[in-house]
Amino acid sequence: MKCPFCGYTESKVVDSRATDDNNSIRRRRECLECKKRFTTYENIETTPILVIKNGGNRQPFNPEKIKLGIIKACEKRPVPRQKIDELVEGIVKKINNSMLKEVPSSQIGEMVMQELKEIDEVAYVRFASVYRKFKDINTFMDFIEESELKK
Repeated sequence: MKCPFCGYTESKVVDSRATDDNNSIRRRRECLECKKRFTTYENIETTPILVIKNGGNRQPFNPEKIKLGIIKACEKRPVPRQKIDELVEGIVKKINNSMLKEVPSSQIGEMVMQELKEIDEVAYVRFASVYRKFKDINTFMDFIEESELKK
């Protein structure tokens, strides 16, 4: 780390602490040459994840879209908001931990359906009906029967 006062490249860390938002680390440093102190901030470098849509186009991964879809599926259901937030956090964590730079939207949809199935079956069926774009009642009934068999 280069000293902003004398330009010397060696310093020692005197104090480290997380910032208020917990997204970076604030470090107090002391130059080993001029003994003056200065502050630096460290941020985690993340590479943006792209979602590959069904049509082939790509767009930045946006966890808010997942949350809105889940909230819509859970509308008028006894699912606490905290549970929805935990579900979204878990999916985001899985995607980030996968180390993939591009994730198919179908994979995200399957993750959401799998998690919703554990939380609320009605929300699961609602989400699936929009996600799978059922053409008619028979396709919908086949899906429900298939879900029952997997239990």
